[in-house]
Amino acid sequence: MSNTKKIALMSTLVLLLAVTAIFNFVLAGTQGSAVGGGASVQVNYFTSFRAERESKRSEELIQLDSIISAYATDSAEYAEAVAQKQEIVEIMEDELVLESIIKALGFSDAGVVIGERGNINVFINSSELTTETVTKVFYAIETEYNIRNGNIIIMPVYAES
Repeated sequence: MSNTKKIALMSTLVLLLAVTAIFNFVLAGTQGSAVGGGASVQVNYFTSFRAERESKRSEELIQLDSIISAYATDSAEYAEAVAQKQEIVEIMEDELVLESIIKALGFSDAGVVIGERGNINVFINSSELTTETVTKVFYAIETEYNIRNGNIIIMPVYAES
């Protein structure tokens, strides 16, 4: 595939991503005002957090699928796209496991984002976190992933259930 075609393909994918983000923003605003006959609707933070995270990941996976289908199976681009897709799937699974562990510690809800550099951001449904609580969550994450001195950030986000 020539460089011009690659640039055109990637530009098209970026444009589609931007259009999808705009539609998502517009439709989310329209849906919130349409439900309940004009009354404001309170959406749970964690529900919207998961929906947004899933939407972004789906877009990434669609882009990787298009790259995978565009290249021959023996090309470097194909191998890189497959590796990135596998990494995203593993991260998604790890996030779900961590959210379940945190809920098992007694919290009503939690959201976890694992970054590319191994950063782990944890959002816990709590108005306030004590040192003991943070230590329990931190220890659970360290134990699950055998991490020492990792970049783990634990933040309270109070969202009524």
